[in-house]
Amino acid sequence: MSDNQNLLAGQRRALILDEVRRRGGIRVSELTRMLQVSDMTVRRDLDVLARQGALEKVHGGAVPVPERRTHEPGFEAKSALELSAKSAIARSAASLATPGSAVALSGGTTTFAVAHELLEVPELTVVTNSVRVADVFHHARQAGDAGAGQDGGDAARVVLTGGVRTPSDSLVGPVADAAIASLHFDVLFLGVHGLSVEAGLSTPNLAEAETNRHFIRSARRVVVVADHTKWGTTGLSSFASLDDVDTWVTDGGLPDSDREEVGAHLAELLIAGGETSDQRPA
Repeated sequence: MSDNQNLLAGQRRALILDEVRRRGGIRVSELTRMLQVSDMTVRRDLDVLARQGALEKVHGGAVPVPERRTHEPGFEAKSALELSAKSAIARSAASLATPGSAVALSGGTTTFAVAHELLEVPELTVVTNSVRVADVFHHARQAGDAGAGQDGGDAARVVLTGGVRTPSDSLVGPVADAAIASLHFDVLFLGVHGLSVEAGLSTPNLAEAETNRHFIRSARRVVVVADHTKWGTTGLSSFASLDDVDTWVTDGGLPDSDREEVGAHLAELLIAGGETSDQRPA
């Protein structure tokens, strides 16, 4: 393959870095097709960017430089990431809720997407510590659409916990913890900062970690909703092990090699729009 001479090295590396940041990681083979350059050229570019600290090389490709474990992006910043993945995850996750059941939703942009899909499920009782999630149901009741019914008869009954507001617009702390601990849910839809074999589920926010522990204790079924970029990410505070998760709903961007690793440690992996795997050894 002859290298594409239309792009200067600096321009090419800027495009590579943009793709890595936008997609949360990319393979060498994808970059060679996209840029129409040789495998060796892409690998040299990745070496240069890695030495500059702009990205991190991994087997077969590159990923963004890991963020500080204490860094917690705001809701708006996270909303712009992995939009199509979140939509697919939300649709698949919402199918796990049955009419008339009690569901809980933690804070996060993926649970926010799930909330929109749950508007189609009648007569739910929803408990959340997310101001954004509560607003979804509140506005739907006001509008009388999206499954709420013109008279609101099928609209979800929503309980919003009190607490201290985080950058992700979640309410955490002792007030939220006490409210959650007194309740019982059929299913919990849980957003996470990261999942890994070593750290389990984690978050950069210490108070949110404790609130999530109470959510998990109060739920009959724990469903993690997180896109593929969350796998291998670790925040400051772990709040649960993978054994505490009943189902992880993620998108098709999770590589096959990672799916095998997840299947060895997690009870159920549900790929949005795809298959369900239950591979954990007995």
